[in-house]
Amino acid sequence: MFSLDYKSRLPIYEQLYKSITKMAALGGLEPNEQLPSVRALAQDLGINPNTVQKAYQLLELNGIIYSVPGKGSYISPDISALSQQKIISLEKLAEAIGHAADSGVTKPEMMEQVENYFSGRSAAQ
Repeated sequence: MFSLDYKSRLPIYEQLYKSITKMAALGGLEPNEQLPSVRALAQDLGINPNTVQKAYQLLELNGIIYSVPGKGSYISPDISALSQQKIISLEKLAEAIGHAADSGVTKPEMMEQVENYFSGRSAAQ
C-alpha cells in the first residue's frame, strides 16, 4: 500500500507521512477511509510501531487524518487540510524556482527537470 525507501536520508516516518498525504490528495485514499492499525502497518512495512505512530501523530496534527479512540485512524473528510498542504508545496516550489533562477538555471533546464521527474528519470544531471 505504502512504499518506503530504506536507503533514503529522509526519516521513515516522514516518508510514510508524505506517502499517505499524497495518496489522500490524489484520491487513492477516500475521505473517512480507515487506515491500517499502527501495529498492522508496522508489521506490513517491517518497521517499528513507534515510527508508524509518529507518522500518524503528524498526520493528525496537520488535519490529514483523525482518530477515533478504540476504532482507529481515518482519512479526514476536511479537504482544507489537504488544500493547505498543496498551498505550502506550491510556495516551496516557487521558492525553489526562484533560487534556481538566481543560480543561473534557465527555464528550459527547469522544464527538462520537471519532465524528467514525471517520466521517472533521474531529476539531477
